[in-house]
Amino acid sequence: MQVYVIDDEEVLRDSLSWLLESRDVKCDSFASGEAFIAALPALPQDLPSCIILDIRMGAGMSGIELFQRMPEIAHQWPVIFLSGHGDITLAVTAVKHGAFDFLEKPFADNQLVDRVLEALKLSKQRLSSFNQSEVIRDKLNLLSPRELDVMDGILSGQANRDIANDLGMAVRTVEVHRASIFKKMNVKGAVELINLLQVLEV
Repeated sequence: MQVYVIDDEEVLRDSLSWLLESRDVKCDSFASGEAFIAALPALPQDLPSCIILDIRMGAGMSGIELFQRMPEIAHQWPVIFLSGHGDITLAVTAVKHGAFDFLEKPFADNQLVDRVLEALKLSKQRLSSFNQSEVIRDKLNLLSPRELDVMDGILSGQANRDIANDLGMAVRTVEVHRASIFKKMNVKGAVELINLLQVLEV
């Protein structure tokens, strides 16, 4: 598990790093959004992580601007905003647009750690779902265009004869495609196939 602290106040970065590492949570810090973006390609992408982000920073981009510019991979990492009293409206808006939470300064150490642990748990779930989706997409890529047509009929609950009529093929051909689809997708039947593909809709 990994936490990234992005704040232009060195004292706050150091105190948060100490607090989190005292709870056995690895922490790296960045003095600006630009520094984080520059480092992002080298950061481990398969590790449950979260970001603690100051909503306002003195120089360069603000926390909100960084949040809006984060590449897709960072969206697997929940963002906890740190906000001053005057930034509550901004923080609430950020949560509505996908941020995990915001904490108003000054915040209680235990409250922060609790939210970080919950964010890391969510990150783990997101990464697991993402990885599972990638495996399913790889399997779908093995299907031929005709098998995809047959699969559409299966997912619609059609019988083999109805699929054959719609696609202008013999029932036996549909049966062969159906068996091939189940084998490539590693499922035993239509119900398992439907349940498997629902993962992609989450």
